[in-house]
Amino acid sequence: MVQLLALEPSMVDVMRNLRDSSIICQWIGKNIDFVNSDLKTYLQLCHDCFHPQERRYIQIFAAPLALSLGIYGLCNILTTPITILIDVGRVPPNYWLSLVVHEYAHAHLSNFGHDKEFAKILRHLCLGLGLDSPPSNSTEKDLRSLPYCSSTADPLVFWRGGY
Repeated sequence: MVQLLALEPSMVDVMRNLRDSSIICQWIGKNIDFVNSDLKTYLQLCHDCFHPQERRYIQIFAAPLALSLGIYGLCNILTTPITILIDVGRVPPNYWLSLVVHEYAHAHLSNFGHDKEFAKILRHLCLGLGLDSPPSNSTEKDLRSLPYCSSTADPLVFWRGGY
């Protein structure tokens, strides 16, 4: 289902090999509601940083993103509601909020870019949620990876149930 919500279906990928995909799909079937519940809590925390009339209609899901993309999350502003997909296997759980905040900033602006408006919204969210704010001199390149998240060694370990 989440493949249909990505910008391209191939962005969601668990097909490393047949053994992995079977294990991952079984784990997702049993556990995804709990993971998505945590992400929805973080989404609500982001919403709470804005007045109700400023909030966008956004949905959020955990999904294993293709390793070749090199991204931890994505925001598809072309769906209704706007869709945020987070690869929760890419970072330890204590960084999930940071990933949601980054993608929420894109959703709030309905913009894929990392410009000054993105930095402004990101700072607002970080201040409201107690995260380290991006420095005022952050470049577009810097903003692509803020707020900071520590990476996991193997993103599929989580999806195999090994976290």
